[in-house]
Amino acid sequence: MPEPAYVALAGAYARRIRRAELAPGSRLPSYAELVERHGVSEIVARKAVALLQSQGLVRCVRRQGVYVADRLDLVRVSPERQRESAETSFRNESDREVAVTREIEQVAADEALAELFDLAGGDRLTHVVTRATEDARPISISDTYHPVDVADASGATALEETIADRLPAPVHAQWLRTRPGELVKTVHQRFFAADGRLVMLSDVSYPRDRYDAFTFRMTLRPAAAADEE
Repeated sequence: MPEPAYVALAGAYARRIRRAELAPGSRLPSYAELVERHGVSEIVARKAVALLQSQGLVRCVRRQGVYVADRLDLVRVSPERQRESAETSFRNESDREVAVTREIEQVAADEALAELFDLAGGDRLTHVVTRATEDARPISISDTYHPVDVADASGATALEETIADRLPAPVHAQWLRTRPGELVKTVHQRFFAADGRLVMLSDVSYPRDRYDAFTFRMTLRPAAAADEE
């Protein structure tokens, strides 16, 4: 998906924080300084700082400013993460060497997938396996399916995520090098078009200790607007 300006700005500062270019306790530029330095609006600057805060990278002190957190924990934030490539997401998280590979093929939809995507049995789907390493250590693997006429999730209007600790699929267990019976953190994602049609399905596995927390943010409509429907 196209990367919003506030996600790009937050990512630039996240990389500097992870690489210790901005030391723990150091002060970030003010909102006015961010606006001037990066040519963005104040709304973009504020949303970027809010994203950094939700990721556990900075703390905001009222009437004083924004400071780099003393203790950095990895927090996976949605839906902002869906607007980044895997390369960008992992490089924003770490100053280590990140490598991402993808295997793409067209496969015949089995009965379960055909039902989910409202296809005839045997219709083709695009299957993408994405693997990521950090300093050669496996940190993520995902299986993604979407109709062959759908390029990516940029046309989706809704994202549904289910997060759980589960036994990984055999291929995921092999990649993550888990021990028999060891649980991993799993994220099951479904992307929907405006008409409710499923346009992408993804199952992601991480080492269970990869993230300190998972945060999902959504826009809530005012109660009056909901009552009018």
